[in-house]
Amino acid sequence: MASQTLVLQVMAAMLQLRPFSTSLSPSPRFPGWTTNSILSILAAIPSFFFLSTRSIGRQPTTRHRSPLKPRPLRLHTLAVHRDPSRIHLGVSQALAFYSWVESHCGFIHNESTCRAMCRILAKSNNLRILWRFLRSNQTLVTTTTITSIIKVLGDEGLAKEALAAFYRMKQLHCKPDVIAYNTLISALCRIGDFKTARSLLEQMELPGARCSPDTYTYTILIGYYCRRSMETGCRKAIRRRIWEANHMFRRMLFKGFVPDVVTYNCLINGLCKSYRIERAHEVFDEMLQRGCVPNRVTYNSFIRYYSVVNEVDKGVEMMRAMVARNHGMPTSSSYTPIIHSLCEAGRVEEARDFLVEMVRFGSVPREYTYKLVCDALRRLGEDGFGADLRRRIEDGIDARFRSVMRVKPIMQRPK
Repeated sequence: MASQTLVLQVMAAMLQLRPFSTSLSPSPRFPGWTTNSILSILAAIPSFFFLSTRSIGRQPTTRHRSPLKPRPLRLHTLAVHRDPSRIHLGVSQALAFYSWVESHCGFIHNESTCRAMCRILAKSNNLRILWRFLRSNQTLVTTTTITSIIKVLGDEGLAKEALAAFYRMKQLHCKPDVIAYNTLISALCRIGDFKTARSLLEQMELPGARCSPDTYTYTILIGYYCRRSMETGCRKAIRRRIWEANHMFRRMLFKGFVPDVVTYNCLINGLCKSYRIERAHEVFDEMLQRGCVPNRVTYNSFIRYYSVVNEVDKGVEMMRAMVARNHGMPTSSSYTPIIHSLCEAGRVEEARDFLVEMVRFGSVPREYTYKLVCDALRRLGEDGFGADLRRRIEDGIDARFRSVMRVKPIMQRPK
């Protein structure tokens, strides 16, 4: 609570354009600046200055829709859909606070605070100031700092700038590690630049390379091959991307790497979405033979496929097999496609039974799923749910809606 109050006070001073100088001094009762307090303040600056009007109500997390194309960045342009004046203000106030804490408060910056400041400059897309700041604080810059910058630039869709930051490591006397390579490969694959990503992988695979790839390196490429295949909307491109994902999987096995459950899940999900169910079952059987235990995500890929192609009985078999083999417990993501498929097939009573079973196992159905089953039962002239069960489901839906409203307060419930 005290840390949050301190953050709000500093943000108020920044928004009021109060200069960070000798005239602005902490209270005598102030215990002093710590690394955690400065990190909290620096982490709050982007949410106060960099968010656009389109971002109001967005969940405060790193999970957001990734760019599909590289975003060009000129020397004097900032991020689109954002107010340049507020971004310049946030950057200037952040730099002023960073210098004021060191010069007037006696705080000695370390690697963590330097990394937080670099993230602010990267999020503002002001790369000239970022490179200048890195050169002036070269003693505090590490490989982890550059990796963090690469990740921020990749999330912003600035893959070329992320690649430039990667090659600047040598100038800053930093050696790239496998995490830096994986972060850069992920940023390149996110915008569809698989050619450059594969060239980096080939550099890592060379004999005597400074940094060798790991299982996660191949998993990144396999996952993005499958994801980008469905975003193309072209059958030929889908087949090509799925072939490349299978080729990367075999290449991974040839190099002696053991795929984990995440690698198998990425490949199986892509195969199921591209309707290559036979190959998906082959990969699944190979997964079991290698002793890799599948989880709920693995079975959900098959359940969604069978629900889409109107073979819902096989989807139910996969869900029952998951429970029988003790590979996980079904949740709403497992029951929902089955319930929707049964309603489309006119098997309303079975859909109701699955919804009751889902609630009995502790999962709350989506409001649309619950309404779909209720409307189908009403057309048949049946009630289907007791008063206690109906109240339990509606209370769970309301509780979930209220929790979302705390994160996205501008959302309005559809009537």
